[in-house]
Amino acid sequence: MGINFYSKRILKFLSFSFIVTFSLFEIITINKQLKAEKNFVAASEKDLFLYRQMGASYLCIASRAEVDFNKGLGIASATFANVIIGKHGGAIKELGNEKLDEKKLYNAGTFQIVGSALNICPESIPKKIKNDYEKRLKQLVKERKK
Repeated sequence: MGINFYSKRILKFLSFSFIVTFSLFEIITINKQLKAEKNFVAASEKDLFLYRQMGASYLCIASRAEVDFNKGLGIASATFANVIIGKHGGAIKELGNEKLDEKKLYNAGTFQIVGSALNICPESIPKKIKNDYEKRLKQLVKERKK
């Protein structure tokens, strides 16, 4: 005896139900995996050192290639900030896992990259930038002593 009309209809309904159920299950599973991947770990001092050195290296190479210093520094600082936001959610371990916004990370990156570049390629740093860095460094040291 063959499959009658109602059996075919039930079979199609069950097939459709299984397909929808498995599809939803897959979507939910993928969504959970994406959320799990967003559990960021705050940037350690080792991470910051690496990003700072990479920025300083880029700045030195850009300066030697006669790229405008401010443009090179801007790109290096923006990259520094973007990496910390993308990989660490903007959090820095040394600051108690505090999350910093892009502007604060950019400014901190600029300061740190210039400091590292002064050690790597001091001849590539304009005198005004060097003087501003040294002045700001003295201010920070003075503030920490308080």
